[in-house]
Amino acid sequence: MHIVTDSTSALTKKQIEENNIHVVPLTIYVNGESYQDGENLTPSEFLDEMAKTKELPKSSQPPVGVFQELFDELGANGDDVLVITMTGGMSGTVKSAEAAAQASDANVKVVDSRFISCALGFQVLEAAKMAQEGKTMDEIVKRIEEIRDNTFLYVIVDTLDNLVKGGRIGKGMGMVGSLLNIKPIANLEGGGYNPVAKVRSHKQVVKFLKKQFHEDTDGKTIKGIGIEHANGLAMGEPMLEFFKEEIGFENVHFGVTSPIISTHTGIGAIGLSYYAE
Repeated sequence: MHIVTDSTSALTKKQIEENNIHVVPLTIYVNGESYQDGENLTPSEFLDEMAKTKELPKSSQPPVGVFQELFDELGANGDDVLVITMTGGMSGTVKSAEAAAQASDANVKVVDSRFISCALGFQVLEAAKMAQEGKTMDEIVKRIEEIRDNTFLYVIVDTLDNLVKGGRIGKGMGMVGSLLNIKPIANLEGGGYNPVAKVRSHKQVVKFLKKQFHEDTDGKTIKGIGIEHANGLAMGEPMLEFFKEEIGFENVHFGVTSPIISTHTGIGAIGLSYYAE
């Protein structure tokens, strides 16, 4: 059994290597150049590039041919291939993988995680560990669906610049939002971007997230927490401290967001993922 995912899953190189995970990169276009996400452009380098450009960087899903070539190679000896992608609500990656699965002779199953970042990574890591234990495709898919149903992901945007550049909000609303220092908070319930609150300071963001975390995990065992940021340390670091000091959860993933996500959120944003059962 082989586990495949895309480059938005927030997995470290160590996790990818130790768990024998295959990662297919998305492509990012910035300042007229194209890069393979995570391969010839690091998340931190991308933030530096994005800060310099007036045009909003663009991203594209992996071509069908890239997925098919990998599937054919992995399944050549009859092995099963399980693909877990970022949400189809924000990218065509899942459709690309599905088209490749149909074209390939290998036995491939494609699952839409309905998440991005660490919330996708939780599913991929569990699938990889179960694959190493020799579990069946059905057993693994059932388990990652359970994880998905118990996962929460909140995205907090610090400035509205990229939302304006990307046409997601109008310039007038962007100016008003900037003047009022508004920080929109959204979740990814159901695989789409759902605005849930607007607050007016980093301190209020942290307060909102702490309250939300307690509500979402009340009476449950916390299994995983991840914080990804686009240089959003003003919100990210207090949350990291909260999880370690107040909650007593040491194993928090803390890293820089994939360029694919940073493009939409802009600099200063954070994504908070956790699951509890």
